[in-house]
Amino acid sequence: MTAAPSGPAFSVHDIPFSTHGSWFGISPVLAEKTRAEDLHLVSHQNGMHAVLRLVPLDAATGERVETAVQATPGLLSWTGADGRIDLAYESPDTVRVHGKGLGLRVTAAANALTPFGGTYFYRDPVDGAHTFTSYETGRRYRITVLSGTVDDVHGSQALGAGDRGLTVTAEPDGTWEIAVEELDSARQPYNSSSAFGEVMEAARQSFAAFVDMVAPWRSSATPAAELAAYVVWSATVRPAGLVTRPGVLMSKHWMDKVWSWDHCFNALALAPGCPDLAWDQFALPFDHQDESGALPDSVTHSEVLYNFVKPPIHGWALRQLRQRLPEPLGRTELAEAYDRLTRWTDFWLTARRAPGAALPHYQHGNDSGWDNATTFDPARVIITADLAAFLILQLRELADLAAELDRPDDARTWTRTADATQAAMLDQLWTGERFVARGMDSQDTWSSSSLLDLMPIALGEHLPEGVSGVLADRIEAHLTPHGLATELPTSPHYLSDGYWRGPIWAPATVLVEDGLRRAGYQRLADEISARFRALCETYGFAENFDALTGQGLRDRAYTWTASSYLLLAEAHERRRTAPAEAIGV
Repeated sequence: MTAAPSGPAFSVHDIPFSTHGSWFGISPVLAEKTRAEDLHLVSHQNGMHAVLRLVPLDAATGERVETAVQATPGLLSWTGADGRIDLAYESPDTVRVHGKGLGLRVTAAANALTPFGGTYFYRDPVDGAHTFTSYETGRRYRITVLSGTVDDVHGSQALGAGDRGLTVTAEPDGTWEIAVEELDSARQPYNSSSAFGEVMEAARQSFAAFVDMVAPWRSSATPAAELAAYVVWSATVRPAGLVTRPGVLMSKHWMDKVWSWDHCFNALALAPGCPDLAWDQFALPFDHQDESGALPDSVTHSEVLYNFVKPPIHGWALRQLRQRLPEPLGRTELAEAYDRLTRWTDFWLTARRAPGAALPHYQHGNDSGWDNATTFDPARVIITADLAAFLILQLRELADLAAELDRPDDARTWTRTADATQAAMLDQLWTGERFVARGMDSQDTWSSSSLLDLMPIALGEHLPEGVSGVLADRIEAHLTPHGLATELPTSPHYLSDGYWRGPIWAPATVLVEDGLRRAGYQRLADEISARFRALCETYGFAENFDALTGQGLRDRAYTWTASSYLLLAEAHERRRTAPAEAIGV
């Protein structure tokens, strides 16, 4: 009998092992720039916290043993010379761990226990389970032994510094198995009738069903589609804390938040196959919209930040989302989206337009999403063409929504505002050769070598041809063998790992590619898509990439990168397989 496909293999050094809905993963990555020798259970409740250290042991000596770690979407394995340990998710808050020939040491990741931090360890007299309680996550981690024996229990009920944990082993040629749960205060003693093989198969099938929904179009021409789907699937968490809906975190590494523009790309990738989850992604930041209409900068389990905002790409995103959803939004959903988008737009037209100004401004590079782009070097409180362009697209989407909702007066108002904003953008910021930025304090203007200055291409068909042609030529100068550099590589400010001062980023790629395509520059759009897809297929789904070498940088399991790959790969596959007459050939 041939085993069913287990899904793409991946390195846990790049991508955490987790499952859809879970708030924890298994990974050696404990924090930014911090990697451990052993795998840990890392939770993202109350922040990113390593809770338990998982150490494979030689069954004869009890000493740590070297193993090879292998991961596929449904199964994580440690393989040594004398045996193996397998781990699979039974549910979002429970993993089953099965071993033969090797033992496993489970200890608290933190050695110190204080009144304010660390992990306390005890044996529960109710069910006999060994339990770790974490100050950092505010949760408990219960170990229930299903078979085998517990040896070497250390630190039970101990205070202060010290080793806390237990070892699970079996008789020679025997097996052992445990369940590890993340829970709140208490629950019924662990009980399951499923054998480990059944747990493993159910986990495999869960991912297989997901990838069939989000990427049914995949083929040998889109070889990274399944791994991209895994990155998104495994970074999805169930509602908890301040996360009001099922949410796709940017990562289950340290970028474990939902930022208020990143979420748009995840929503778009999910829309055709998982429309409800896609809508949840689009709506989640709007659940935290404040009285001024502003969206939060970010949302995570125990924190909502408002000190910055993100650019108003939501009109562009909603139009794309509505085109990609398999069924039209109902009138109730349309009305809710219209109200929320209206308030978000009014924020930019009031709180971010100075008296007498026609155009809105950013207060910091973080507001643009391009935190340290060179556009912001001369000043931070500035008027930029990318912001105007995104707002124009949002105003035009509001006009269309108002018309659909039988609000003709609103539709005319939004259209007039969009036209006036676009006229002001071209009059005040377009020199005939490039867009410039303007300082709010000095009124000085300047240009830079940042791709940010070229983002008005997102207006696509709404731009005059003379403007879009110049932008297309300048965009092509940013194209390296791997994709669009965010700073011209010839610029004296270019940095290979300079965040928005050089590296390739997914959202800029998608927005530029879409704008070029809508403006009629198909060849350049095709080339940008092809290079970015090849980049992901070679180097994975990092937060960003070295523009000259392609090497993945920073967080290596970033969902908006995976979603952007899925968007571009799907579109490429549709074009590749479409009848010639359907694409105008």
